[in-house]
Amino acid sequence: MIRDTTVGAKLWITAIWAVTIFFVLNICAIIAAVIVSSFGTRWLGTWLPDALTINWYATAWKQFQLAPVLTVTFEVAFTVVVLSGLLGVTAAYALARREFPGKRLVMLLFLLPLLIPPITYGIPLATVLYQFNVGGMFWGVVLANLVPTVPFVILVMIPFVEQIDPKVEAAARVFGAGTFRLFVHVLMPMLIPGILASLLLVLVRTVGMFELTFLTSGPTSQTLVVALYYSVFAAGVRAQQSIDAMAVIYMVTTLVWLLVALRFVNPTQIVARGNQSAAAH
Repeated sequence: MIRDTTVGAKLWITAIWAVTIFFVLNICAIIAAVIVSSFGTRWLGTWLPDALTINWYATAWKQFQLAPVLTVTFEVAFTVVVLSGLLGVTAAYALARREFPGKRLVMLLFLLPLLIPPITYGIPLATVLYQFNVGGMFWGVVLANLVPTVPFVILVMIPFVEQIDPKVEAAARVFGAGTFRLFVHVLMPMLIPGILASLLLVLVRTVGMFELTFLTSGPTSQTLVVALYYSVFAAGVRAQQSIDAMAVIYMVTTLVWLLVALRFVNPTQIVARGNQSAAAH
């Protein structure tokens, strides 16, 4: 590989590294400030709080009723994951194996919820859900979150399906495998990496989805991110440290699931599979 060693190239590389380091340091400083504040007894005009305590976490747990909030969060997330998997994987298989008029248009429609901000379609979607008396309820939140997650699973799974040689399926049918046995015993073992990757990322996305959940949730269907928003902007006086403690709980919850997702999937592998599939076509 020939490397450009001109002064302009070196300056450009230095500038990129400087901007990247500056961005990372700012993010780390913000996160560190929230974490330190969640343990501080009082923090006014000094680099560090006067003293540290874990009492703010107990206060946040009781004050914001985090036990039922976390329960609802995981119920919504896992329900969305299961439904997204059932709908997305089967739809991805159909789109990968079938050619039909308007297929490109269908793929474009699947892309739209991922490309445009959720708030743009979230308001009319919430209006429809409330008209059918589903808004403000558990299933209203689930249905709203399915709008971006099902297309996400479809787009991730199509390259995984396309890399499987159709001759494998033909051979299985020759030996008497029906559609159900073909899918469960032949395709599923080969699709497991893609399914795990897409569903774990759907889980992370659902836990962190604010706009659609905020627009469709009610008092008993709030997820953690919506409860955090209400704790900051709702009327009344609340200690900043308890709010920061709640924010740390949210960050840790999301980070754990993200690390689990990255344990099973490398995002560059998904891109590489997509590029290989496109090249094959």
